Amino acid sequence: MPRFFIRADQVENTENGKIVNIIGEDAHHISRSLRMAQGEKIDVCDMQKTVYECELLSFEQDTVKAKVINESQSDTEPPCHIKLYQAIPKGDKLETVIQKSVECGVCEIIPFSSERCIAKIDKKDAPKKALRHNKISESAAKQSGRGIIPPVHEAMSFKEAMAHAKNSDLMIFCYEGDGTRTLKEILREKTDIKTVSVVIGAEGGFSIKEVEYAKELGAHLAGLGKRILRCETAGAFALACIIYEREM
Repeated sequence: MPRFFIRADQVENTENGKIVNIIGEDAHHISRSLRMAQGEKIDVCDMQKTVYECELLSFEQDTVKAKVINESQSDTEPPCHIKLYQAIPKGDKLETVIQKSVECGVCEIIPFSSERCIAKIDKKDAPKKALRHNKISESAAKQSGRGIIPPVHEAMSFKEAMAHAKNSDLMIFCYEGDGTRTLKEILREKTDIKTVSVVIGAEGGFSIKEVEYAKELGAHLAGLGKRILRCETAGAFALACIIYEREM
């Protein structure tokens, strides 16, 4: 069943029950692209984990109205809030990272620049890129049946990202060098956690200086197994491991 996201104020209480007003691009997608008809059903989520099963009622120029026939809480969100900090990779790899990490259960995505990043932050284009990245997150959230649309933040510096990440209950710094423990060991040692930060490097990994800085902030250095993963694969892999430990 198709899923769409709305704001809470798009749900209207009437004498005949709750009516959902779907507007803008989603209304156009329902009526023009999907060619749905009156009486067909869709899922609508208010981005606060409430899911409405709806029956389409009417089609106006920029609005589709649907009647709520069932209301429930989303069961597709992970038991802990996972934030992915991804060093900016080359080309359009970040788009792949966003799509796959949303499918795997990430709750926030924070791109950042590190010493070994080939791609650099362009402050002028940052808002435009963030808008596109959030569209990708929304599309992946719809496809995978998420209860929220994970926000993608504007890119920040390494130190800004680490200051942001250290506020989680658990900060996992994925690193292929010495001094690491397995992700499994770390997750099974830290069982009572509500927020997790996962830090992933770009193509060249992290410098020793960056690793030491993260350790000073309380990061746990984690290895991701015996094989070398591409930077666009590592985040989704780490998320899948966390979901397995906490949810499966």
